[in-house]
Amino acid sequence: MGLKYDGGDRAMTAQALWTVAQNTFALRPVALSDGEPGNVTLKALYSGVSRGTEGLVARGGVPESEWHRMRCPFQEGDFPFPVKYGYAFVGEIIDGPSERLGQRCFALHPHQSHAVLPGAAAVPLPNALPARRAVLAANMETAANIVWDSGAGPGDRVLIVGAGVVGLLTAHIIAGMPGADVTIVDVNPARKSLADTLGVQFSLPDAAPRDMDITINTSASAAGLRLALEAAGRSARVVEASWHGSNDVALPLGGAFHSKRLSIVSSQVGDIPADRKARWDYTRRLSMALRLLAQAPQLEALLTHEIPFADAPARLPILLAPGAEALCPVLTYP
Repeated sequence: MGLKYDGGDRAMTAQALWTVAQNTFALRPVALSDGEPGNVTLKALYSGVSRGTEGLVARGGVPESEWHRMRCPFQEGDFPFPVKYGYAFVGEIIDGPSERLGQRCFALHPHQSHAVLPGAAAVPLPNALPARRAVLAANMETAANIVWDSGAGPGDRVLIVGAGVVGLLTAHIIAGMPGADVTIVDVNPARKSLADTLGVQFSLPDAAPRDMDITINTSASAAGLRLALEAAGRSARVVEASWHGSNDVALPLGGAFHSKRLSIVSSQVGDIPADRKARWDYTRRLSMALRLLAQAPQLEALLTHEIPFADAPARLPILLAPGAEALCPVLTYP
């Protein structure tokens, strides 16, 4: 499954993972060319699978109105199927400028054995960051955006609903603020061990604390957003960080919603919050995410399944199914 060169024009053939039908995957050859000045060729080391977004894509759940906005960098094909999708690629530069050869880099690129990218799209990893842990970078960017949108600060009481990868990374960031009191809620009691690993409190939904300064829903469920509203204190901010795809969400906006003067704000990684946009760009945000990962070996606990790339078509449908125990499956490359 290695890179093959065809002829003297340096045309190359790699293998890529495609979603070809609902919950159906296949490896397909893809032609690459390194002819553009400034390009680099990366050999994949690992790629991470985002269960939330990629599970929605696999189920054909991207609404037609969002087909353009939901395209990922270097995507091929179109929604719903067939589509080559993914955005957590870690590889080593094997061709390009001499000073970059051997660099381990992160790229927002679908799952593929090799990739040819503009040099700026391959962001070098910090020396202290293991390549495997770096697959969490895109999710860490999402978590950072959520924290920015939440306005969380030192001493805040914060409730996060949903102990998936994004919820846990968000909890990790906020827990690092002085005096912050962070509780993560999940229906699965087994997630308590992960909360303990990250140094945050855990609760089942029925026992979730109330009167919180900030509540954040990352559960991708209507029940999770309703709990976030119920747990919010007076004049609190409720952040909806889930993406519900084409599903409608019913909310209890009677009762105490108005008397508590609650605010509901959205958070989505595709754009940088307005109050930071003048100073931050995507490269700066991604570089920050990589630094945060380098400082947190405990986040290895979020990488729950390793899958050889050749086995991905057979194993991903099970791991992406709603209710599956996986957090972030990691594809490994020979």
